[in-house]
Amino acid sequence: MMLNQELKDAVVARVLSKVRTPAQYVGGELNVVVKDHSQVAGTLCLAFPDTYSLGMSHHGFHMLYNLMNLHGWAAERVFAPLPDFEAAMRAEDLPLYSLETFTPLSEFDVVGFSLQYEVSYTNVLTILDMGRIPLRAEDRSDDDPLVIAGGPTGQNPEVLAPFIDLFVMGDGEPSLPHVCDQWRAMKGSGLTREEKLARIAASVNWAYVPRFYEPAYNDDGTIASIRPTRDDVPAAIKPCVIQDLDGIPLPTKPVVPFIDTAHDRIAIEIMRGCPWQCRFCQSTVIKRPLRYRKVETIVEAALETYRNTGYDEISLLSLSSSDYPEFEHLVTRMSEVFTPLGVKISLPSLRITETLKKIPALLQEGRRSGLTLAPEVARDDMRTQIRKPIDNKDLYDGAAEAFRRGWRKVKLYFMCGLPGERPADLDGIIEMAETIARIGKEVTGRYADVTASVSNFVPKPHTPYQWNGMRPREYFQWAHKYLRSRVRLRSVTVKVHDIDRSMLEGILTRGDRRVGLAMEEAWRRGARLDAWTEYFQPRLWWETFEEMGIDVASYRERERPIEEFLPWDHIHIKYGRDYLAKEQTRSVVQLEAMAGAV
Repeated sequence: MMLNQELKDAVVARVLSKVRTPAQYVGGELNVVVKDHSQVAGTLCLAFPDTYSLGMSHHGFHMLYNLMNLHGWAAERVFAPLPDFEAAMRAEDLPLYSLETFTPLSEFDVVGFSLQYEVSYTNVLTILDMGRIPLRAEDRSDDDPLVIAGGPTGQNPEVLAPFIDLFVMGDGEPSLPHVCDQWRAMKGSGLTREEKLARIAASVNWAYVPRFYEPAYNDDGTIASIRPTRDDVPAAIKPCVIQDLDGIPLPTKPVVPFIDTAHDRIAIEIMRGCPWQCRFCQSTVIKRPLRYRKVETIVEAALETYRNTGYDEISLLSLSSSDYPEFEHLVTRMSEVFTPLGVKISLPSLRITETLKKIPALLQEGRRSGLTLAPEVARDDMRTQIRKPIDNKDLYDGAAEAFRRGWRKVKLYFMCGLPGERPADLDGIIEMAETIARIGKEVTGRYADVTASVSNFVPKPHTPYQWNGMRPREYFQWAHKYLRSRVRLRSVTVKVHDIDRSMLEGILTRGDRRVGLAMEEAWRRGARLDAWTEYFQPRLWWETFEEMGIDVASYRERERPIEEFLPWDHIHIKYGRDYLAKEQTRSVVQLEAMAGAV
């Protein structure tokens, strides 16, 4: 085997006794795949830029790990370290390594980042730097690994453009093996790093190599264009799309962590894409077209995974599970197979339709957990505005049936700060939560526990709201206080997202390369693990942005005219900019009608 015993011994002897939860840094878990690097097609370290507990809960990460190991590569893992581990490793002058073989990241052929959340961007820099890979793509030599990235937040690649060699747009299952194989095939060819990257970029239309594209700016600082500097790379980048989702093997032998993680359960992706077109939702745009797995594919994979892991919960994943075309048949089959085994079936993404009231019966008599639903807003005219048509009756009927069959808790996801939001919309959130609590009392004799989880709306790239400004800090402070003041029932709880973190997300999600350089400076000043309350330092960020000349209000709160070139306009997602512009125009008309009706 290729285990770097010397590095492992040093970490065990000199570092692990100084850190919390050392088991997350040693590998060796159940179902881990360890290969001899001399006997494989290439070496890939999959990097999740957040903690082990979050990364090991991410289904897509397990998918790519399984896929690349089946493909003949050695796929290994690394996660963002906690500050105590980072400090101890730096004090001992030890490099960050993969969990499988303790190989320093700088010795891999490819290092691939899964980008799920903009606020985790500083962790990308931590992983690169601790892995002894130059931060800036322009500073890497022919001997350094290829640094690639993909995932939802990579659909605006410009903030991380200075640090990533190549972005993959769209589905990773076909694109990751292609890029890795091409890169490895050119090893020892005598080609320069730039020539290798150019060959990959020229061979497909979904690989974005930032060094081959140059932004031009208007006098007011907005972007005039982002154009290729070479004739052999595409002017517009399109997503890589897999047509046969059912043909992609599910990870039926996932690595089982030694420690508690965010989701200790089996996850099965049943469907990719969403049939709806909610204006606020980036995922419904970037994950098109709609694709499904067969019922028996899902059931068989779940059963095999259960046998290989011993987990007692299975989560059926999609953007809207109840829109799966054979939903009732699937849930019935899963319940028939797994309820006798004491395994709970969870459905984390249920759309509120008349199907909702059938779900408690379909799940039979398994262990009960809470019912989780995402109304997003509570009033019908605002639902029309965001294009999420649901019926309160379906929601209330579904909750009543759940209470009759043993459910006791409901969690509702809402947003505040949407375009055109009024106090009446906030009142509706509390009214809906309290109505469900009272339905619980009518059915069971006691008020149901209802949590209204309220996020702060952040306009996202590739959505009709990409031209809208984000509400200022003062609005969210007022809205959060207002929501809490309206609660009358003790069984109803309002939870709100941290405002500073949403403010940072609002800049990073629509930023450009200038924001990326400011992000690097914030990292150098100590920004780490910004998604974690105990590590987030908002003042550090605001001071850095000010000193680096970043106009945060312009990036975050400014309304953009439709004709303005946006930092991600060279990334062409399905339906395209014209469709988004039409939806934005319709939204403005509807907002004017809402305002006139008040």
